[in-house]
Amino acid sequence: MTFKEITEIIKLVNKSNLTEFKVKNGEFSLNIRTKKYGKMIANQQQQVQQQQLIPIANPMTAAVQQPVIAATPPVAEKASEGNSDSKDAKEGKEARTDLLEIKSPMVGTFYRAPEPGKPSFVNVGDYVEKGSVVCIVEAMKLFNEIESEVSGRIVDVVAEDASPVEYDQVMYLVDPKG
Repeated sequence: MTFKEITEIIKLVNKSNLTEFKVKNGEFSLNIRTKKYGKMIANQQQQVQQQQLIPIANPMTAAVQQPVIAATPPVAEKASEGNSDSKDAKEGKEARTDLLEIKSPMVGTFYRAPEPGKPSFVNVGDYVEKGSVVCIVEAMKLFNEIESEVSGRIVDVVAEDASPVEYDQVMYLVDPKG
């Protein structure tokens, strides 16, 4: 390959959305990585580190203790429709602004019980202490026990069992007055 051909390939790669370009011709090989490649790798590594570094003993942040706004997002209501535990709690939820949220500290799959066929860690009406395990979130084949950062009575199970949860998604609503 000539220098002119290599320069032309570099220009084309820079104009495209490619992050990496490789070509091999006999013994000659060319590998081009753009700035986007470095950012992509850095973002992936940061996500993996964040998921691995979350301490199991204290996975919640201070954001857990923010009061719930009176209007609940439609996603939360849709997720709780299938929970027979939460029908009574849902009726009073609109008027309650003193409830605390237990949110997912990571992206993963939400499980209410330690394994299939076993009882749930907590149900609506149960009283939880700060530090007690309320669920498991599976992320990258690791099962992370999630502990409550608040004490109170579980009013609603917002997340659906064995369903995906996003970072900072509400999983439980807790009445701190019990």
